[in-house]
Amino acid sequence: MNVPQAIECKGSCIPQIQDLAGKVAEHPCYSKDAHFKFGRIHVPVAPRCNIQCNYCTRKFACPNENRPGVTTKVISPDEAVVTIRQAIEKEPRLKILGVAGPGDALENPATLETFEKAGKAFPFLTRCLSTNGLLLPDMIDDIDRVGITTLTITINAVDPDVGAQIYSHVRYKGKTYRGREAFQVLNRNQLEGLRQAAMRGMVIKVNSVLIPGVNDRHLVEVARVVKGLGAFILNVIPMIPLAKFAHIIPPSDEEVNRVRDECAAVIQQFRHCMRCRADAIGVPGEEGCGTPDERTTVDAEKVCSPKFLQEKPILRVESPMETA
Repeated sequence: MNVPQAIECKGSCIPQIQDLAGKVAEHPCYSKDAHFKFGRIHVPVAPRCNIQCNYCTRKFACPNENRPGVTTKVISPDEAVVTIRQAIEKEPRLKILGVAGPGDALENPATLETFEKAGKAFPFLTRCLSTNGLLLPDMIDDIDRVGITTLTITINAVDPDVGAQIYSHVRYKGKTYRGREAFQVLNRNQLEGLRQAAMRGMVIKVNSVLIPGVNDRHLVEVARVVKGLGAFILNVIPMIPLAKFAHIIPPSDEEVNRVRDECAAVIQQFRHCMRCRADAIGVPGEEGCGTPDERTTVDAEKVCSPKFLQEKPILRVESPMETA
């Protein structure tokens, strides 16, 4: 396998940063208080993905589902700049510019182009990137160069026996890996990328999807490993039953809270995740977001509908997007 070798830490892997919490005081996806006070804009410029998670189905012309991997449309970097400008005019509380799909941010050259252009036009916005981590070691210099200061990595396992159940395949450097080997390629890069990002001073949130019967007893170990490499906060997300895992009953609120509480003994927990879309705009705590199911009281007609966009949405469906 052509996989980067992990670099051993000289001393601590955890960066010596005086106030990590201060760096994300206005980030609604890192801070409980900011979640209800400040906004983020996700620009959907990244349709392609390089792995297949068994719980994931991506959609590119979807106006009414609130979950990762969906967007009303995919836009170009230039369209993203226009969208950001319009959004800031309507909602001055926007503090965070993020790329979170609908595929993997680092698999799409448009991501870096967007951050370069938006960074010049809106230098006051904190730049945030979400990734599965496969390309992190290869692109750490690039994401540092375009000013990424907050980074989210989805890490669902650190044990190959668990990880092999979660991913169907991984495409890396022109080769497709499957099964246990696929997970080993992915996880090595995730952990090495996390370590390198932390050493550069990026504030790192790890997202872990809680999958009953698969990794529900394993996430405490994930917490230990990522904390040791420099992660700041962990976000345990209940699985939405889709794709190959459509038959799995999603975890109850009690199950989710149990795992979060166990992991809280190791690393700080983010407990307010709305499982945002790739084109989410606004203050998360105001949106009434959340995928409706039999356990929630969320109104399906109000799913992820930012207040300031209810009259005239910025992102519109024009035509279905062909993706590679």
